[in-house]
Parts: sequence; structure tokens; C-alpha cells
Amino acid sequence: MNKEQWKNLIEWIICIIIAFILAILIKYFIVTPTVVRQSSMYPTLKENQRLILNRWSRTTKQMPERGDIITFEAPSEKGISDETFQTHIAQYKNKSNNYLYNFSYYVLEINKESYIKRVIGLPNDRIEIKNGKVFINGNEYSEPYLQDTVITDSRNSCFEDFIVPENCIFAMGDNREGSKDCRDFGCIPMEKIEGIVLIRFWPLNLFGKV
Repeated sequence: MNKEQWKNLIEWIICIIIAFILAILIKYFIVTPTVVRQSSMYPTLKENQRLILNRWSRTTKQMPERGDIITFEAPSEKGISDETFQTHIAQYKNKSNNYLYNFSYYVLEINKESYIKRVIGLPNDRIEIKNGKVFINGNEYSEPYLQDTVITDSRNSCFEDFIVPENCIFAMGDNREGSKDCRDFGCIPMEKIEGIVLIRFWPLNLFGKV
């Protein structure tokens, strides 16, 4: 290889590295595509549909609104632990001091499990689940996106009547019977929310805001 060829090769390598870094920054801080892998949001979302997530809200630490569809890191404990029973907060115990692991898991999201659910309760909301319905601060919560036959149950006594903790949200899937959600493992801390669903871009006939 002559000097000119080496120069061209180095320029290409630099361009590829810059493009890779920009792609990671955009994906982590601004927007990213994702694929629905679960049936827990049926019929609103179906498996294999493609979505765009707004991650700028996470970057700016913006609280999602009630009714938003979000993705969040799956808790390390999928059931109700003693700590969850007392605090109503989902437990995450997969932190590591290994920087390479953290970069791979949190930034590249390799082997990271995520859930997609709808925000029902915001910090300091009183949530009651009774008679197959959800009540927020004493008022029955209207959920027109649910199928007529859907019945919401609390699954655990600590989620029959509780206050959503500070800096946490309470989320459930629209497919209540087929959804593993906050009723099973507790409220989600804000820092574990990965993004808010912005639009659905596939299939094309359903393109637009969800």
C-alpha cells in the first residue's frame, strides 16, 4: 500500500468511528427504533410492530404523562419481595463495577431485557384496584383503549390500595390478563424508564402516533 492508499484507509476508519459514535449518541440520548416482542399491550400494539422511542425525555429527566406508553428496564426480581411489599418499588440488583459490562448492558443494550407498558399512576397518586377497575385519587380511571371484556385485578394485596412512591410510576399492559407488570414486581423508578413511544412506523398502514 502506498502513502495515498494508507491515507484513504485511515480517513475511512475515522469516518466509520465517528459514524458509530454518533449512532450510539443518537440511540441513547435522542431516539431509537424498537420492536414489540410481547403481547402485553394487545390490542394497542401487536408483536413485531416497529416503533420509534423518544429518549430525549429520559435525557432531560422529563416525567412521562399518564397514558403514555413507555419502555423500561425489566426488574431483576420479577416477583414481590419483602422490600417491594414495604416500598411498592421494583427491585434492581444487577449493577456492576465493570465499566465494560455497564457500557455493553446500558448503552449497547446487549442482553438487556425491557418491558413495554402504559403509564397509569404518577408520583403520589393513590391507586385503587377494585371491582375489576382502576381508581386514581378516588375517581374511576377511564381506559378506552381496553377491550370491553378486560378486568383489572391487583394480583397482590399490596397493590389493591397504595400510593405511588416519589420519582416512580405505576404501569400496566393493556392486555391485563397477559401482562407481567407493576402489579407483579412494583413501581418503576424514573431512572429505569428507557423511552416514551413516539410513533409506530411498521406496518406502514398503521404509521403514526400510537
